[in-house]
Amino acid sequence: MSRNYEKEYANFHKKPSEIARRSDRNKSRRRAVAGGIITKNDSRDVHHVDHNTANKSVKNLKAVPKSINRSRKI
Repeated sequence: MSRNYEKEYANFHKKPSEIARRSDRNKSRRRAVAGGIITKNDSRDVHHVDHNTANKSVKNLKAVPKSINRSRKI
């Protein structure tokens, strides 16, 4: 069975709450770039130390490899 991206977007990604969460994650990445934690086009992910994606302070952000950040909880 193939993945239905249109249905997935309509049922999940289009929700205002999910749009806000995605926006927060993007803001965190921009803040990490501005704070010198990572560079633009870096192959690393931004990890939130306290696991709260709403906390965008530079002290809460850490650069980790994508393979680690997406495979398990740090």
